[in-house]
Amino acid sequence: MRRWLPLIILAAAQFVMVLDSSVMNVSISQIVDDLDTTVTGVQSAITLYTLVMAAFMLVGAKLGDIWGRDRTFGIGLAVYGLGSAITSISPSLTVLLVGWSLIEGLGAVLVIPAIAALIAANYEGKDRALAYGLIGGAAGAAIAAGPLIGGFVTTYFSWRYVFVGEVVVVAGVLIVHRRMKRAPKPEHPPRLDLGGAALSAAALGLVVFGILKSSSWGWVAPLAAPTIAGHEITPFGFSVVPFLIVGGLVLLGCFWMWEERRERHGLSTLLDRALLRIDTLRAGLLSLSAQQLVLMGTFFVLPVYLQVVLGFDAFETGKRLFPMSISMLAAALTGPKLAARFAPRAVVQVGLAAMVVGALVLVGTIDVSLNDLGFAVSLILFGLGAGLLMSQLGNVIMSSAPPEQTNEAGGLQGTAQNLGASLGTALIGSVLLLGLLDGFNSRIENNPAVPDEQKTQIAAATENGIPIVTTEQAHQALLDAGATEAEAATITADYADAQLEALKRSMLAVALLALLSFWFTRRLPGRRITGEAVP
Repeated sequence: MRRWLPLIILAAAQFVMVLDSSVMNVSISQIVDDLDTTVTGVQSAITLYTLVMAAFMLVGAKLGDIWGRDRTFGIGLAVYGLGSAITSISPSLTVLLVGWSLIEGLGAVLVIPAIAALIAANYEGKDRALAYGLIGGAAGAAIAAGPLIGGFVTTYFSWRYVFVGEVVVVAGVLIVHRRMKRAPKPEHPPRLDLGGAALSAAALGLVVFGILKSSSWGWVAPLAAPTIAGHEITPFGFSVVPFLIVGGLVLLGCFWMWEERRERHGLSTLLDRALLRIDTLRAGLLSLSAQQLVLMGTFFVLPVYLQVVLGFDAFETGKRLFPMSISMLAAALTGPKLAARFAPRAVVQVGLAAMVVGALVLVGTIDVSLNDLGFAVSLILFGLGAGLLMSQLGNVIMSSAPPEQTNEAGGLQGTAQNLGASLGTALIGSVLLLGLLDGFNSRIENNPAVPDEQKTQIAAATENGIPIVTTEQAHQALLDAGATEAEAATITADYADAQLEALKRSMLAVALLALLSFWFTRRLPGRRITGEAVP
């Protein structure tokens, strides 16, 4: 038991770091009501949480080299616990954004890279490979258990108690974490590259922010353009979104050149660029980012379907997602055994194939009534695929890095993981919202039962986007706006059809992204790995 105590401590920290997003996804409806906000507002909070982690993960990893992994791990847990406490008492979306998206995110950027480095300090050889696999299993368990835990607590108590529980777990980990073997601290710790930190954070922030706002500002043609001093921002008549994304990519190039310049002058860098020249490590990072994009995009769409279209509460939503939870957890925990027999590339490709099939089956089962068997089968397939990827990619990434750079490799792993998660929530959410807007407007325009005057009013009302609400809420809003019962009924029917079509389109996008992710697996190891660094 003493031998595995460090793993238990680190797995508990990993579990808490990952739990939040899956809890938030099934609690969307209650959070919207409790904080008097919108689904889009909660989507922004979910995306900003992972965006903060993606933007500052490299900084967190470098601080681990400067302060020492153990100290960084403890400070990060304390910051995370503070954010959880603030989130639990949030009176508004703004406070939620500060407590959850910002403070918890900043705590996580210190903890997650340190977890990878502390595993390397406490275990060697086969034990290290097993530990990396089980840490992936802990992440899978958090994503798997999140819907059920969040659903039960939200339905019968309040979503706030989940964050109270996190404070308790963090306090317990802080008390016992000193029992682990201390990770060695560099004799000559580097200095923090402030310029690189600013450039990398700004670059990643602009890219994800642009994708997040695409649903309301439009991808190319401007929808609800942002305004400054009353003037709409529409560069050359286009949406500002592509300019934000391109600007982020330009800054990423500037970051790369800045790091190259500091290397030439013998100065400390935020990122050792040589790590990204390791084929297997780069393939692992890209595969991990793609997996998170697909997974978190799906975890945004499914609760919307179950809660908004079918009217389930948070606990019912968690129960309906339980087949995915169980299969994901089982596959994640079985992964270390598979790694002893099969190459990571084969296991990951089987996992991706299962995710593609599961997403396609989901497209066929989404309807106004739940197809219990088809829905459960699709979730099991999707969960198995996601669990297999979780069990392999962490070990691939960490085993590809030199032992003295495990902290920096952990930072890259956290960056890829959270960048993929934030992009998944933003991108798939954008496909859903834009699909709903386009589908609803086209149906109204071609519906002869809707008077021309009302068509004009609806077009004007949806010019700045369209909310995701239940059909009952949409029907009541139309009656309150002066529509007759017959008019409200036919418009609501069009809205319901557009919802289903948008949800199917979103899951089809998930399947396509999972299929495209096969490209990133080409450079994954084609032989078994043991957890020791690859030369």
